[in-house]
Amino acid sequence: MNPDTEKLRKKYMDDPPEGMTSEDIRRMSEEDLLDMDYFLNEDDPFDNDFGEEGFYIF
Repeated sequence: MNPDTEKLRKKYMDDPPEGMTSEDIRRMSEEDLLDMDYFLNEDDPFDNDFGEEGFYIF
């Protein structure tokens, strides 16, 4: 396995997401682990973007 994936696995085993256990994380495939990480960290379109470049009507 990729060393980065193992770091990610350890991170989630130490602090599993709500509804999961460390054992669930341990049994996940590399692909499932990466998918879960992407889902948990995907960008929220309304998260901290206000006030950045763009066109605003006031």
